[in-house]
Amino acid sequence: MSVDRSDPRPARSRARLLEAATVLLRSGGPSAVTVDAVTRTANVARATLYRHFSSANDLLAASFTGLIPPPPMPPEQGSLRDRLLAIVVAWAQSIAEAPTILTAMSWLSLGPDMGQLPQTPHAEAASPEMRSLRERIAQQYSAPFDVIFDSPQAAAELTEVDRTVAFALLVGPLAFGRLSTLVDFDYEKVAVAAVDGFLHAYAKKPNGVSASSTESEGA
Repeated sequence: MSVDRSDPRPARSRARLLEAATVLLRSGGPSAVTVDAVTRTANVARATLYRHFSSANDLLAASFTGLIPPPPMPPEQGSLRDRLLAIVVAWAQSIAEAPTILTAMSWLSLGPDMGQLPQTPHAEAASPEMRSLRERIAQQYSAPFDVIFDSPQAAAELTEVDRTVAFALLVGPLAFGRLSTLVDFDYEKVAVAAVDGFLHAYAKKPNGVSASSTESEGA
């Protein structure tokens, strides 16, 4: 039987499912986004949900992807420190006020275990929705820093930067602040310390080596 691709109903039902899942995610976190809750909120049948998403995990991944804001990009002008600070401080504000990306990362790292379409035990592992979420998170981290680390400015002032280590040094302390739930955690102060520590470790010395390399040799 041919399908009428001009029929707007599938698009509307998918939009209602995503809207319902997003509302539940915002109000109750990932655990609130169940098949029953979503279909009830969207007023859509379970069979309809599974026509669009092979599991509730895929629906939740799509909802997370829609909630993650664009990555904070660095200003085009300014010193290397100022440009890095602009990114890291923006990250600090995002993590402190609306840590959607941390929630998504925690959900992915702990392993989604929500309701799946029967007889598809690992359908979400390679689903487009899960891949899209992982790619969005990777882009969120890498894009702003790649702009700086690939610039002539960084080439002139820094030794070769391990991007994974850089992310850990610059963003890791901010994530710790959120996870620790410390009431007096000063995100902006930590952001400044993270940038200054990173620049100290990777700044070129007169002989072309970094401070971290010098300290490793001395040890």
